[in-house]
Amino acid sequence: MKKLAIIAVLASLSAPAYADDIYGTWRTIADDNGNSGHIKISSCGSKICGVLVNSFDSNGKAFKSENQGRKLIWDMENKGGGNYGGGKVYSPDRDKTYSGKLVLSGNSLNVKGCVLGVCRSGGSWARVK
Repeated sequence: MKKLAIIAVLASLSAPAYADDIYGTWRTIADDNGNSGHIKISSCGSKICGVLVNSFDSNGKAFKSENQGRKLIWDMENKGGGNYGGGKVYSPDRDKTYSGKLVLSGNSLNVKGCVLGVCRSGGSWARVK
């Protein structure tokens, strides 16, 4: 019995300490130009960030965007209950940075940003992987 308990403790120590349900790749909704993208969300130190890894035109065809590789989400913190905040969200189509709020619900991520009291919905993103 003691061996089993020791194995369980060792297994839990080898598991990632910072795993979070929000981590993974998300498909954005179409922006003002009809383009969408895949955002890879992961940890950036103790915070959460998201990088544009793929871009798609209004027909769903992949293209190389000047924003690929750019952080579009940064400094987010898990506030609990599927809520994330305290960070920023950049909208390439509007060239604006917003105070961001993310709400995770299963395989859906609701994105919202505010600047100077004006808020904009980034829509509901779908999990890709």
